[in-house]
Amino acid sequence: MKRILPVIVLSQFFCTSLWFAGNAMMGDIAQQLHLEPSYLAYLTSAVQLGFITGTLIFAILSIADRFSPSRVFFVCAVIAAAVNWGVSLNSITPLTLMLLRFITGFFLAGIYPVGMKIAADHYQQGLGKSLGFLVGALVIGTAFPHFLKSMLTGLPWHYVIYATSVLSVSGGIAMVLMVPDGPYRKPGQKINLNGFLQSFRDREFRTAAFGYFGHMWELYAFWVFVPVMLTAYNHHWGTQLNVSLLSFFIIVTGSISCVFSGLVSQYIGTKRTATISLTVSCICCLLSPLLLINHSAVIFITFLFIWSMAVIADSPMFSTLVAQSAPPQFKGTALTIINCIGFAITIVSIQLINALRTTDNEGFIYMLLAAGPVLGLVALIGKRKM
Repeated sequence: MKRILPVIVLSQFFCTSLWFAGNAMMGDIAQQLHLEPSYLAYLTSAVQLGFITGTLIFAILSIADRFSPSRVFFVCAVIAAAVNWGVSLNSITPLTLMLLRFITGFFLAGIYPVGMKIAADHYQQGLGKSLGFLVGALVIGTAFPHFLKSMLTGLPWHYVIYATSVLSVSGGIAMVLMVPDGPYRKPGQKINLNGFLQSFRDREFRTAAFGYFGHMWELYAFWVFVPVMLTAYNHHWGTQLNVSLLSFFIIVTGSISCVFSGLVSQYIGTKRTATISLTVSCICCLLSPLLLINHSAVIFITFLFIWSMAVIADSPMFSTLVAQSAPPQFKGTALTIINCIGFAITIVSIQLINALRTTDNEGFIYMLLAAGPVLGLVALIGKRKM
C-alpha cells in the first residue's frame, strides 16, 4: 500500500510531460515550419481541445468507471507517446502538427483525470494530501519539457520529443504493473449517458466545480504565457534571462505549493485552503501591471515564482472537493467531466490574451485573468466546511 501513491505520482509526472512538449520546442518548430510566434497559443489550444474532446467522450461512456483505471491509463499513455513521437518527423506540416497535438490531448484525458480517479479509489482519508502530490506531479510534468530543452541545448529539438515519449510509456507500464484497482472503487456496469450529469444535481458538487472553473481560467493561461512574459522582459529591458530554464523553475515551483496545500488542508480544511490560494492568485493578477514591467529583475522573477505557487495550490483542493461530493459509482466520470469543462475554459482565456496582447499592453493584459479567481471565490461563498 505504501508504494501505491509514489507510483501514481511518478507515472503522472512521466505521462504529463507530453502536455507542453510542443510548447517547449515551439521556437524551433516555428523556425522549421516558418510560423509566427503567436502560433504557440494555437498549438496549446489544440492540445486543450483534444483533451476536452477526450474527457467528454470518456465521461459520456464512463470509461474510467466501467474499466480498470490502471489499464485505461496504460493504454492512453502508450498511444499518446506514439502520437507525440510523430511530431519529430521531418515531413511534419503545420496542419499535421496541430492534429498530432490534438490527438495527444485526447489521450491525456485517460491520464490526468484517470490518475486522480485511481488515487481516489485508494485513499478516502487524506485524499487532499494525496491529490496534492498528484497535481504536483502534473506541474512537474508540465514544466519538464522546458527543463529538457535547456539541458539539451546544442542537440536537435527532436530529442525532447523522444524523451517525453519514452517517459510516457514508462509511466504507463509502471501504473499497470504496480497499481491494482483500489479498495474503494465501485465500477459502473454499463454505459449511462446521463451519468455525467447526475453529479451536478448535488449542490456541494456544483459549488466545488464552479470554483474549479474559475481557477482554470487563470491557470493554463499563466503557464502558457510565462515564457512570453520572460521574453517580453528581455526585450523591454535588454536583459539576457534564460527563458527555458526560468520557465521550468517558475512553473515547477507550483508543485511545492500543491504538496504544501495538501498537507495544510488536513489542519485548516480543504475549502479554506482553496479560498486562501485563490485569493492570493487573484491579488497577483491585479498586481501584475506593477511587477511585470519592474526594472528589477529580482522583483520580477520573485513575483512570477509567488504567482506560480498561488495559481496551482488550489487545484488539488478543488479536485478533492469534487471527488468527495460525487456519487461513488460516477466518481471517475465526475472528475473527467469537470476537467472537460475546465479545460474548455482555458482555451477561451488563452485565446483572449493572445488576441488582445500587444507590445503596448503586455504589462497590463494579464489583469484579465483575475476574472477567474473572482468568480471562483464567489462560488465558494456559502459552501459548507469540508
